[in-house]
Amino acid sequence: MKGTLLRTPLVALALALSGAALAAGGHAPGHEGHAMPAAAGPIGKPGDPARVTRTIDIDMSDAMRFSPASIDVKAGETVRLNVRNSGKIRHELVLGTDADLKAHYAMMMKDPGMRHEEANAISLDAGKSGQIVWRFDKAGKVSFGCLEPGHYAAGMKGSVSVL
Repeated sequence: MKGTLLRTPLVALALALSGAALAAGGHAPGHEGHAMPAAAGPIGKPGDPARVTRTIDIDMSDAMRFSPASIDVKAGETVRLNVRNSGKIRHELVLGTDADLKAHYAMMMKDPGMRHEEANAISLDAGKSGQIVWRFDKAGKVSFGCLEPGHYAAGMKGSVSVL
């Protein structure tokens, strides 16, 4: 009985996160049912490439760091994040709230083979580059991190200050 009571809130949380992730769009094949930070909402929404006002280059390294680790944007601005993995292992950049990133990182630790292919995330093998086009709607802070097992805990995270 005690174990059942403990599992019930966890099941409810997992279902709630899964619903938010499914509403935000699909996961990469094999990633179904694996909750992902919502691709829209408090962090903004996917941007229209024709409305990009500037491009920001971000490097991901095996030192478990993003460079730069902090970015300033204006509320309502649509930016192109040019993301490059200069390391020798896979890294990713996922935009989300701190709570979403921490929750999803815990899930990634249990299922490390997943890759993110949502509008708010990019997963890159060594030496590869890619882009995220994002509209930051509201003033505040948007976090980003690498949710590959061990990376987020090692400090591979950053933030966007939306002014």
